[in-house]
Amino acid sequence: MQEKKKINKESSSILTSRAWIEVNLANLEHNVNEIKKVINPETKIMAIVKANAYGCGLVTIAKKLNEIGVTDLAVASLEEGITLRQNGIQSNILILGYTDINNINLVEEYNLIQTLVDIEYVEKISKISSINKLKAYIKINTGMNRIGIKSDDIEFIKSIYDIKNMKVEGLFTHFCVADSLKKEDIAFSEYQINEFNKVVNALREANINFGKIHMQNSYGILNYNYLNCDYVRPGIIMYGALVEKDNYPKVNLNLKPVLSLKARVGSVKTINKEESVSYGRTFIADKPTKIATLCIGYGDGYPRSISNSGAHVLINGHLAPIVGRICMDQLMIDVTDIPDVKQGDIATLIGNQEEISIEQVSLYANTITNDLLCRLGQRLDYIYIDE
Repeated sequence: MQEKKKINKESSSILTSRAWIEVNLANLEHNVNEIKKVINPETKIMAIVKANAYGCGLVTIAKKLNEIGVTDLAVASLEEGITLRQNGIQSNILILGYTDINNINLVEEYNLIQTLVDIEYVEKISKISSINKLKAYIKINTGMNRIGIKSDDIEFIKSIYDIKNMKVEGLFTHFCVADSLKKEDIAFSEYQINEFNKVVNALREANINFGKIHMQNSYGILNYNYLNCDYVRPGIIMYGALVEKDNYPKVNLNLKPVLSLKARVGSVKTINKEESVSYGRTFIADKPTKIATLCIGYGDGYPRSISNSGAHVLINGHLAPIVGRICMDQLMIDVTDIPDVKQGDIATLIGNQEEISIEQVSLYANTITNDLLCRLGQRLDYIYIDE
């Protein structure tokens, strides 16, 4: 994995970019401080930087987090962990998912921490003689049923601590409905908490030094901040967003968006009444209409599903509706009522305005903010701002 090209804010290179992502590192720091306000002072942050740090740039985000004192990180894959090590990141790095058995030696070589995803996986690793002391976390399946060792397999969980080629750093679980405040979902989250605590208490009663524990993802922090664990694992809220626009948690943080998405106007034209725009002729002008074409499309991660949804972009201080179907490399906006729009002007597609917040854009795309952020950045330039 290669880090995306970075452009300093002052660089003239931005003058030639067709589309780019702006990442505000000061807002990232602000959000981390907001999270610290609502968790136990003794609890540390394990920052989730998987999926290219939610589209914000894996290595740069990790370096900024280290700079502000966040020294525990979590990634999805071995590749992400190695990328961080090769770029000088010295943090504790937990791989949250599966690593192929044939690559387990690399986990130890790069001083990463591997999640134990199920019983079969543990048994396979225990037989690898070339491993000395693999750092590992036990994932406890408390009802998510994705990966993990079931919470009622307590005797097997105890036995993991005796495996000679492993060093168990701790155990964790993951909430599946912590973002919901429906009565039945709260009950299920409380069930997950109780199941996890059942395992912890059993290990404690057996005088096993079980290590560190954590279970709170972003909404675990917002809706269950009373839990007293060694770590919390903020993801989406660290990047200044909620999962969905009208998802209101118990704890409200003053979050600031970390990512903005911008693109240039490539062409401006006026079409006649009854002329169409883009594939499928889904937009037919009902009057002479000035159309600006932006140099960005679904090939850059801006979803095609936003087409004809009523979504807007911000250009020259005005909101302009997206019209017609979004193309792979371009999309069109109606700028009839916006003065002085010209080739080379900059439009904001995701930013801090309510109308084009990541939550609002995700709503138009019929998805969640996490999904939208992870799509971005495949061929976009990056600008990092830290002020």
